[in-house]
Amino acid sequence: MSHTRRSWMASLSGWALLPQHSGQAAEASESGDADLVALLEPIRLKHSLPALAGAIVTTEGVKKQAATGMRKAGGKKPVTIRDLWHLGSDTKAMTSVLAGIAVDAGKLSWDSTLESIFPRVAGMKGSPYAAVTLTQLLSHRSGMIANLPWGLLAMQGGKMESQRSEGLKLALRTPPANTPGSTFLYSNTGYMLAGHMIEEVLGREWEQLMQERVFKPLGIKEAGFGGVGTPGREDQPWPHLASGKPTPMNGPAVDNLPVLGPAGTVHASLSDWALFIADQLAGAVGKGKLLKPETYARVQSAAPGGDYGYGWGVSKRAWAGGKTLSHDGDNTMNHCSAWVAPEKGLAFLACTNQGDTGPACDEAISALVRSAIPRA
Repeated sequence: MSHTRRSWMASLSGWALLPQHSGQAAEASESGDADLVALLEPIRLKHSLPALAGAIVTTEGVKKQAATGMRKAGGKKPVTIRDLWHLGSDTKAMTSVLAGIAVDAGKLSWDSTLESIFPRVAGMKGSPYAAVTLTQLLSHRSGMIANLPWGLLAMQGGKMESQRSEGLKLALRTPPANTPGSTFLYSNTGYMLAGHMIEEVLGREWEQLMQERVFKPLGIKEAGFGGVGTPGREDQPWPHLASGKPTPMNGPAVDNLPVLGPAGTVHASLSDWALFIADQLAGAVGKGKLLKPETYARVQSAAPGGDYGYGWGVSKRAWAGGKTLSHDGDNTMNHCSAWVAPEKGLAFLACTNQGDTGPACDEAISALVRSAIPRA
């Protein structure tokens, strides 16, 4: 998961002529669109990635997708278009949509404060965080540090909602990194607490709410939480460190700790992730399934005084015809990138199973954009 502002701030530039496809072991039906494979494979080889996948998305879902490379470096199993990818901090846009669902239901407002939702929590009264709003948590303007000592919270065991409750108490005892509400500071802590606010008002754990209120209505069937694959088996993309070395083990537990789920633990296939992104595109033109039109407009806008809000970096690009929404995710063992162009009705996704690979995913996104928008 991203711990800093990721490459959604970088411009898509430096288009390069791509060499011809070098060939893949997977059958065409498994690797997806042949033209996209031809775009992605040279990028994968250039950056020495174990695997690379990408998709072009419309308001209907995936238009084209492809996957190239191997599930594990040195392994024997090629990736497929059905494989699951860890989305890291691209979870944040999903948490913001879940917040919007609670707002539309009248259970929260964007100005709801921590104190208004948790008035009886020890340490709340008089805390500098008492007046921090849901908007400030979702736009990284809460003043909270980037990360709590998540291991201390996980050691207590129990349900996630209970662990997040303890996380709130711990956050209240932690001095602000800057004055709440003043400046941007990327904070997984803030997103964890936004998720906990949603849990409190909707009466279910964030994971259950995500499945029931976001995934199921959109027809997303295979998305889940944590690392992917069966431990010891190459049945899903195996995580790799930034060095390119496979991690010693794979599977659900090979991820950031579940307590910080609202900040970045979702995994999904490209097709399922694309259903969420397609709803963002549809929502931009008043046809989304999950939120009121004004709520889509809110979660697709930057917070006042910045270029980030509600799980998206917000900028303008000529190739997009104006506004773009973008974000990267990285749990140090996987990386993904999403760029959404509402004016074009298109979005572009890239995933790899190696950490700290933003430049490679940027290059993949650039290739996908140029393939869909020839004069980009």
